[in-house]
Amino acid sequence: MARQQFTPEQHSVRLLKVGERVRHILSELLTRQEVHDETLTAHSVSVTEVRMTPDLRNATVYVKPLLGEDEDAVLKALRRNTAFFQREVAKRMGLKFAAKLQFRADESFDEADRIERLLADPKVVRDLGGDD
Repeated sequence: MARQQFTPEQHSVRLLKVGERVRHILSELLTRQEVHDETLTAHSVSVTEVRMTPDLRNATVYVKPLLGEDEDAVLKALRRNTAFFQREVAKRMGLKFAAKLQFRADESFDEADRIERLLADPKVVRDLGGDD
């Protein structure tokens, strides 16, 4: 059987769709507290983004605990339970290969906060205000 060829646009859409599906599965597992880990049970964890590699074998999962509390402990617990998450994602996705998950802290909220502080600086506000 011939291998299906994807255009770059179709390829990136497929990556986004698979990543979003993995994000939903992980969010569901964490919300329903299907992971038997005290640290994860005690915290609300948001899965903000999942980035898949082009071969769909690796996924980087960006997470953020509610209010950013105990981020290191939550990441450690997620990494400790990686095998469970990989098994559940593989079972629910029905893909040929189970993606290897890597959990990382989502720094985008901190970066957005930094940009907001910069834009609120009086010197920047004066420059953005124009010649009123």
